[in-house]
Amino acid sequence: MKHIVIRGGHRLEGVLPVQGAKNSVLPILAATILHPGTTVLRGCPRLSDVEASIRILRHLGCDAQWQGEELVVDASSVSRWDVPDHLMREMRSSVIFLGAILARLGKAEMSYPGGCELGPRPIDLHLSALRKLGAAVEEKGGRLCCEAAALEGREIALSLPSVGATENAMLAACGARGETVIVNAAREPEIVDLQNFLRSMGCTVRGAGSSTICVAGGQLTKDCIHTVMPDRIVAATYLSAAAAAGGEVELTHVDYRHLSTVTAALHEAGCRVIGGEGRILLRSDGALKAISAVRTAPYPGFPTDAQAILMAALLKSRGTTVFVENMFDNRYRHVDELCRMGADISVADRVAVVTGVPRLSGATVRCTDLRGGAALMVAGVSAEGETCIEDIHHICRGYADPVGDLVALGADIRWEER
Repeated sequence: MKHIVIRGGHRLEGVLPVQGAKNSVLPILAATILHPGTTVLRGCPRLSDVEASIRILRHLGCDAQWQGEELVVDASSVSRWDVPDHLMREMRSSVIFLGAILARLGKAEMSYPGGCELGPRPIDLHLSALRKLGAAVEEKGGRLCCEAAALEGREIALSLPSVGATENAMLAACGARGETVIVNAAREPEIVDLQNFLRSMGCTVRGAGSSTICVAGGQLTKDCIHTVMPDRIVAATYLSAAAAAGGEVELTHVDYRHLSTVTAALHEAGCRVIGGEGRILLRSDGALKAISAVRTAPYPGFPTDAQAILMAALLKSRGTTVFVENMFDNRYRHVDELCRMGADISVADRVAVVTGVPRLSGATVRCTDLRGGAALMVAGVSAEGETCIEDIHHICRGYADPVGDLVALGADIRWEER
């Protein structure tokens, strides 16, 4: 079984381009179903979640092939509307196919999705949005069955700015007659990237990045080439690793505006952070200090996906930092693993209190989820001795080459079979 082994204590130095965004490419892959033609995706990261999406596309009748670093999808022969249970269980984001299949074929059937166990993430908002557009949705034997003779554009007011529900509503609205207005929509940069992709296929859509998105339904007729936006959480990971280990790292192919809350926290912790067009430079002496309370919130607030990663960077900081997790109920599963390395963290409900310690010690630890695994890598590069990270399949869901990236920055890290 493959593990990641890190020997800490090395400063990180160098320049590194950031991969394409996992949270952007997955809804875009679902959206390729909407156009009965060919899509070319550039900058598509080779992730296990991407490969799971490709398997779903092929099951539905698409031809999806890697051509060098580009992923080419031909959706002209989509004929199936069902996604089998074993494919749905591979990732939580598989539910995003629901709106796209329904818009293309008028019916969709799938089981509930899998993915990281972060507590309840109900898809009620997704289903409510589809019903607003005229779909009949019912559960039969643990499977979701959706059908609509004709979807009709409507106003969809989300009770929460859910990213997934916003994306599913946008995709379904592409197949509706008339205009759909999504109110209280999620504002994440990945939503903007999805809008840009839909526009490149011929959709009239506007408002992404704000709380109101308007989608005019109609057949998408254009073959297109689209470059996936950079992954802001991967960028946050490597910035946090450099902050904890010390060094000077420049990230390229990144939008510093997407990371303002993360870079502000690292600056408060004592790092020098400089953002420019397509780049972020971070300098750190590794001697960080505690910062004011970190509260996760929908974009443009502090991202829940970066909570564990920043926590790992602050384990040796001077003082105490409080984290408040407002998005998910079970997002502190990484804490026990960090404590194995000598971290001082106490958790009560949604609050985690991190008191800095003088040193961390390498240990054998286990990935509990994708971002928890990233946090273990951040802790590992700043720990003394050797850290062995197990169950790394979680990390491979979101990081195309974490070992290669950190090696390029000077870390002593390797894959190892044990």
